[in-house]
Amino acid sequence: MKIDRPFKAEYIWLDGYQPEPNLRSKTKIIASGTMELHERFQPDAYPSWSFDGSSTQQADGHFSDCLLTPIRVVPDPLRDDSVLVLCEVLLPSGEPHPSNTRSEIEDDEDMWFGFEQEYVLYPAGGEKPLGFPTGGYPEGQGKYYCGVGAEAVVGRDIVEAHLDACMACGLNVTGINAEVMLGQWEFQLLGKGTKNAGDELWLARYLLYRVAEKHSVKVELHPKPVKGDWNGSGMHCNFSNTRMREKGDKSYFDTIFKVLAKNHDLHIQHYGSSNDERLTGKHETSPITEFTYGVSDRGCSIRIPLSTGETWTGYLEDRRPASNADPYKIAKVMKQSFVEVDQAVAPLVIAQ
Repeated sequence: MKIDRPFKAEYIWLDGYQPEPNLRSKTKIIASGTMELHERFQPDAYPSWSFDGSSTQQADGHFSDCLLTPIRVVPDPLRDDSVLVLCEVLLPSGEPHPSNTRSEIEDDEDMWFGFEQEYVLYPAGGEKPLGFPTGGYPEGQGKYYCGVGAEAVVGRDIVEAHLDACMACGLNVTGINAEVMLGQWEFQLLGKGTKNAGDELWLARYLLYRVAEKHSVKVELHPKPVKGDWNGSGMHCNFSNTRMREKGDKSYFDTIFKVLAKNHDLHIQHYGSSNDERLTGKHETSPITEFTYGVSDRGCSIRIPLSTGETWTGYLEDRRPASNADPYKIAKVMKQSFVEVDQAVAPLVIAQ
């Protein structure tokens, strides 16, 4: 059965701005009778589409077309008769564009990533976060984390609307909470697979921007948005593979720590810009020049959750990524490190 009325498809992609890309989108009308009903959420059913890469720092004005190829389709919970179509950017030749960080990942469905995306809400055009008084600062940190009430939190209507939107379109969002600084929030999202995890996070960010736009509010992902004695914003990354989750053992985790320590600088290069302003050794961080790990220690590079430290099975939390980091880059470098881990240990055999 073919879809009997036109609907909107919002094509979404990452531009070529550095050091971090911006989200872009535009709407294509899918004509009635051109798609089967069962194809509505199948990326292959949607046509490729071109855009002006010279306006997104992805092409020269004399040869400006870039191509969008759909990779994920979900319902658009924020407008009627619409879907969100996440895309990769290709060159006219069909090869991945140099800005296409997703194409650089070795896909691995065995790796899971639980992202904890922190962000700060600002009035549009404002210089300080929501809730900060004009010409001054609010009471210092202490009562805002997981706070309740008008004196402890601001922007909850935006945060709740974003949570509802993520759930409505099927993203695997697992929670929200107010964070340590006034106007700062976090959502958590579990992605299974190196590419899928990044896809889910970028879609969740897109929905957050859309919801905030309705309220004339800006979403700030800078890792140190307010200077001084205020927490920065990170995107802590909880990660695991089957061996960690099902077999573990301390020697395997020790190998992980050894490889991550060796590759610390490489990871930092992929973990977002201006992260040195946040990773100072204060405000629940480890210095950017050091690699540390510890059980239940939020001042370390890698926090070992209590449950993992007791049984040496489970997951680890990488606290180094900045709030503005590209999740595709995180997945890429983490996968590279785990290739080294797997080369250093005996193969895993799981009884069937």
